[in-house]
Amino acid sequence: MQCFRSSEVRIDTRLSVIPTRIVPSVAPTDLSPAQVSRAFRQLVESGAEIRPAGEAKSDSTQLLSSGYGPKQRIDLFDTRFYLSSVLQNPALRFFVAYVVQKRPTTGRTEIFPRIFYKDLSLVWRCASHVIATDGDFWIGKGDVKVLARGGFEVTECVESTTDLPFEMQSALETVSRKTHHARFDEEAIYLVLRSAPSSRTAPYRDFTEPRRKATADRRNLINGGRSIARFTRKNDPTSLEIVAGFEPDFTKGIVEISELKSAMYGGRLERFRILSRNRKVQYLFTAGPRHVWISPPQATTTELSTYGVRTVDVVADEDLFVPGYEYHYYDESVDESEHFSQIPEGFAGELSEHDDDRADASAWLDPIPVIREFRRKVLGRKHKLFQF
Repeated sequence: MQCFRSSEVRIDTRLSVIPTRIVPSVAPTDLSPAQVSRAFRQLVESGAEIRPAGEAKSDSTQLLSSGYGPKQRIDLFDTRFYLSSVLQNPALRFFVAYVVQKRPTTGRTEIFPRIFYKDLSLVWRCASHVIATDGDFWIGKGDVKVLARGGFEVTECVESTTDLPFEMQSALETVSRKTHHARFDEEAIYLVLRSAPSSRTAPYRDFTEPRRKATADRRNLINGGRSIARFTRKNDPTSLEIVAGFEPDFTKGIVEISELKSAMYGGRLERFRILSRNRKVQYLFTAGPRHVWISPPQATTTELSTYGVRTVDVVADEDLFVPGYEYHYYDESVDESEHFSQIPEGFAGELSEHDDDRADASAWLDPIPVIREFRRKVLGRKHKLFQF
């Protein structure tokens, strides 16, 4: 689906450097669902305003009266996350999440209902908006970028801008696992998310403005806003170059090792959160019985927007972050113009037995030097974790 450039916004000229901090991954609180619900209710009764962007905007109490009240809580930096029970619709497994922050200018507490969902790359994300018109259903993938390609301007969604912080991915996975049978629900998404017309896939100002403000001060840019990793030859996975200092520190930078499960990837997987050598960014490596892939890296900045995501990006070649199975649609019975693949040309393997729109990307991933180094130095070895 084509993306469109979002409109220009006014940026606050009061610039500031965003603090950075390396912290252990957080866990859900030990509070019972009843205690979480009571604490949330007290927060609202004390004057905290619930501010949904969707159909519940006219009456935010719909969310609580319709069974979307919080049952679990996660705290990270200066943000508190309240999570509903796990829900499921034909497309997504998700929570209604309440992002609680204090407005810096007034000190008032505000509550922003959001949709946190698990992407097919196994990363938890926050939806920016929703398109549901004329039979389409599409979850907003965050900010966009404009590229020059073949003499034309092409606008693409930067899906990683919706990735929730690495520091809370394991906590979200833990909460999700507690629910064996998620409640089927097709209403919450429309109550919570702002609906966009089919012609608009770019997010709205409440998503983009905090990002623009953060990057207005160049001191917040990672590597000056330039790419930290690129392939120097097209369609050559061995040609990866990473800027000095931004390489993953496989010896002293492993912050966390966690487990998750996926039928698509053969059962048990391990996930490694690893710092760069200069400690400015962090990587998330996922390893299964056959696959290793890397999620788009994140900064170690502490500022989170009302969507719960970081306001500062790490720029790198997107082909480095192809998951083990990636979208690959090829049908000899249809016109070639309808074929679509997110795997570099010539490297798509067998289709997944669990999803025939996804193909094995191992042929592309396995020769990448940093993945080969990860296999050699990390997998199958004992590690001393990073000392905080």
